[in-house]
Amino acid sequence: MKSMIIQGGNRLSGEITIGGAKNSTVALIPAAILADTPVQFDTVPDILDVHNLMIILESMNVTSSFKHGNLTIDPTQIIESELPSKAIKSLRASYYFMGALLGRFHRAVLTFPGGDNIGPRPIDQHIKAFEALGAQVLEDNGTVHISAPNGLKGTTIFMDVVSVGATINTVLAAVRAEGTTVIENAAREPEITDLTTFLNNMGAKIRGAGTDVIRIEGVDSLRSTNVHTIIPDRIEAGTYLSLAAAVGDNIVIHNIIPEHLESFTSKLLEMGVNLEIGEDSIRVLRSENLKPIKIKTLPFPGFATDLQQPLTTLLSMAQGVSVITDTIYSQRIKHVPELQKMGMGISTENGLILVDHSESLHGTTVEAGEIRAGASLMITGLMAEGTTKITNADNILRGYDRIVWKLNRLNANVRIVDEAGAEVVES
Repeated sequence: MKSMIIQGGNRLSGEITIGGAKNSTVALIPAAILADTPVQFDTVPDILDVHNLMIILESMNVTSSFKHGNLTIDPTQIIESELPSKAIKSLRASYYFMGALLGRFHRAVLTFPGGDNIGPRPIDQHIKAFEALGAQVLEDNGTVHISAPNGLKGTTIFMDVVSVGATINTVLAAVRAEGTTVIENAAREPEITDLTTFLNNMGAKIRGAGTDVIRIEGVDSLRSTNVHTIIPDRIEAGTYLSLAAAVGDNIVIHNIIPEHLESFTSKLLEMGVNLEIGEDSIRVLRSENLKPIKIKTLPFPGFATDLQQPLTTLLSMAQGVSVITDTIYSQRIKHVPELQKMGMGISTENGLILVDHSESLHGTTVEAGEIRAGASLMITGLMAEGTTKITNADNILRGYDRIVWKLNRLNANVRIVDEAGAEVVES
């Protein structure tokens, strides 16, 4: 396991460009196996999740190449095979191969996916959708067996809860099914719209993405004719906005879709952060005398659960107590005890996260329990006096494109080391 070493205390300035959305990419790569031609993506983030997904593709005889943000996937020689359990268990989004394989072969066998441990994330809505489309689903010792020997038939599916994962998996299964599928109470996240744009450009017939009702008319074939540009990562953008407000002196963040971040930037403005929002960039000027706020995470277009942790450090600068209620993942609190080690006045109480004004933060050794917890610790390390060592830094690298290079361009002092303490250079 790698560690991130941060020498804190530097004020940061400069410009940074946001990469393609992780949460789009991890759905688009499984979706590529539905195509009858090679497919190409650009602005692909260079993160561990992409490399793990490429390992899974290789196990199915699907070739892929990735360089400088350009990813080519050729599924034309795909075969059915056992998927590598280590790669499957390393990221939860591998469950999108359930829908993609079901759509392609009408069957799939996967070990239960892993990823961040942020509380219960059952796949009952996925299973409900697959069964409604005509598949049989069996779970046996951590392995999920899905089969539809008579093919998939379109139907109307009502999601009992708004679920991004279940919505995406249903789209992947239904896009080549017979007839029309209607998903009601669908998730509305921009990453779903990005996925359906990719599929529609290959000949799919999907309407309503971005609303709570998605209609999918099944097609026989999907053929790629152009390069798909992945949308900017709104979670990466929000993380750098928090960082810029906390330790920045005039930082400009490029490749942003401001509409995707309105619930987040409105909270920054409520705190008193000095933002200049442009068409595709945001400038963050030095901000002082910040005010405490209350945050409740909700499905899009509400405040994203993935951004409550990266914002935590900035909340510690406010003059008073801020309150976070995470209605999506109430157990997303792995950062709390680690931040306490660094001197932050943060606690949990009755399902709430309380963040008090903290005068002096100090570097120490902490652990990144998952991606966004790691981002919170990283920002705190940049603010703190002294040296911070974040162990299990692979979790940060899973979600943030070329993060060391980007931070050091802003005048940070950050490096990645291996277990022996030798510096690891980003590819």
